[in-house]
Amino acid sequence: MNSKWTRLLTAGLITLSMETQAATLLVGSYTDGGSEGIYRYDFNPHTGQIDATPRQVVKSVSPSWLVLSADQRLLFAVNETPQGQASSFSLGKQGEINALNQVPSLGDEPTHASLSHDQRYLFVANYAVAADPGGSLVVVPVAKDGKLKPVVQQARHTPSKVNPERQAGAHVHSLVLSPDGRHLYASDLGADKVFIYRYDGASPEHPLSPAIPPSVVLPPGSGPRHLLFDAKGQHAYLTLEMSAEVVVFDVQGGALSERQRLPLTENKDAAAKAAGGLHLSADGRFLYVSNRGTANEIVVYAVGKDDGQLTLLQRRSVEGDHPREFALDPSGNYLLVANQKSNQIVVLRRDPRKGTLGETVQKHAQPAPSDLKFLE
Repeated sequence: MNSKWTRLLTAGLITLSMETQAATLLVGSYTDGGSEGIYRYDFNPHTGQIDATPRQVVKSVSPSWLVLSADQRLLFAVNETPQGQASSFSLGKQGEINALNQVPSLGDEPTHASLSHDQRYLFVANYAVAADPGGSLVVVPVAKDGKLKPVVQQARHTPSKVNPERQAGAHVHSLVLSPDGRHLYASDLGADKVFIYRYDGASPEHPLSPAIPPSVVLPPGSGPRHLLFDAKGQHAYLTLEMSAEVVVFDVQGGALSERQRLPLTENKDAAAKAAGGLHLSADGRFLYVSNRGTANEIVVYAVGKDDGQLTLLQRRSVEGDHPREFALDPSGNYLLVANQKSNQIVVLRRDPRKGTLGETVQKHAQPAPSDLKFLE
C-alpha cells in the first residue's frame, strides 16, 4: 500500500473491505480408501476455513506428492503404487487442473519429486517397499508443453542393512534441489545417507553426476527422510525418520557439514519415533517438523539468525493420526496438517511473531490426505 492510501486509511477517510481473496489449496491423497485423487479447495485466509465442498476433484491413483512449477502453470504428481508412475497437469488461471499425461517411474511406490529450476526435468524418488530391487531416483524430461517424457537416467544406492526390516534395500525418500539449482540431494532412508549429485541441464542423457563429496553419512539406523534449505542456501535441515531427529547442516560448495542434531521427542519408545515433513516460515525465523507414530505432533523451533541453529519452542498435538505432511498458508496465520490415518486436514492458528501454534480452527474431513500445496 502506498503512502497516500496509508494516510487516507489512518485518517479514516477510506475503509478496507473485510472480504478476503480465497487462496487455492491443492490436496494430494492415497486412494486405497475413499479418496479419488487430487482435490482443489478454496481456503479463506481471514477465517482459516477450508470450504466444505471442493472446487474440483481430479481422479488419479494415489497422487501422494504434488509439485508446482515456479510459474504455477504446471502441476506434477507421483502415483505411489507398485509399478509407480508420474503424472503431469496444466493449471488454469483459477487453478483449474487439466490432465496432460503420465509415464512409468521405473520403480515402485514413488513418494517424492522435484522440478529442476530450468523446468527441463522432474526428479522422482522411487521409495520401493520391497528390498529387491529396492528404491531408486529417476530423471524424467519435461517437454515445453508440460508433458512428461520417458525416464532418461536412473540411479540406485547401496543399503546400510542396519535395520534388517527397514533397511535391507535402498529407499529413496526425497529429492531436493539446492536453492541455486546446481545440486540435487537424495535422502535415502535405506542407506543412512544423503547422496549429492551435480545437475547439468545441458546433458540430455545424464543430467546428474556424483558430486564431490558424493554423500553425507548419517547415524546408523537413523533413516534420513526429507531435506530443506533456507532461502540463502547457507543452512539445510534434515529429518531422520527412524530416530526421530532433526539435523542442521552448514552448506558450502554443495557439501553438507553437520552443525546440530536434536531429538523430536523425549519418548524413548520406538513407536513414538516417525519423523516426517519439515517447513520454514516465510521469514525463515521458525522451523516446523512433524513427528508421527504415537507422538503425532508438530515440533516448533526458533532458527538462529546467523548460525541457523535450532531452539525448541513448542510441541503441539496435531489432534489426529499420522501427520504425513503440512503447510503454512500464504498469510502465515495458519498451519494446515494432513492427518493421513485419521482422514482430516486440521487447521491450527499460528502466531507469526512468536512462531507458536495456538487453537484448532477447523477439522476438515478429507480421506487419506498426504500432501498440501497452496497456489499463490
